[in-house]
Amino acid sequence: MRPARRRTVALLGAVWAVWHAGPAAAVESDPLPVPGGGPRERATRLYNDGVTQLLARRYAQAQALFEQALALDERFAEAHNNLAYVLRMQGARNFSASLAHYDRAIELKPTLAQAYAYRGMLFVQQGDLARARADLQRLLQLDARLATGLQTAIDAGVAGEYRGGVVGQYD
Repeated sequence: MRPARRRTVALLGAVWAVWHAGPAAAVESDPLPVPGGGPRERATRLYNDGVTQLLARRYAQAQALFEQALALDERFAEAHNNLAYVLRMQGARNFSASLAHYDRAIELKPTLAQAYAYRGMLFVQQGDLARARADLQRLLQLDARLATGLQTAIDAGVAGEYRGGVVGQYD
């Protein structure tokens, strides 16, 4: 098998394994405990419902729920992060909006490793490997497992083999 084909098969195998890891695998940001009372309670319930839709790959439904959560609490970093993900999964026409939400999630919560991992994946999809590598450097400090997945995507992107398909979910 040619080296380029071997790398493609390895990347697809890694993505498939992570994607199909089952309930133990987390999504962009996991469901959160629901606080008692106030707008944050309603926002968290909407967010958690959005995570359920995201896991079922019903991205448009998840988008609507994350947007409702953010209407109640604009400072909800995990909701920005997951909204960015579902936007990205709905196609390239949403990449700029997705990037804005990843950026806002990082602004609100600079230690949210998933935001760096998936923003890095977005940069790979856009062919911006320099920015993907910058996110990889930050991610190496936050979560080595997520960094490995991003490194794999960057390596495939460098080889011209990353096709911007579905990216697996990470813990």
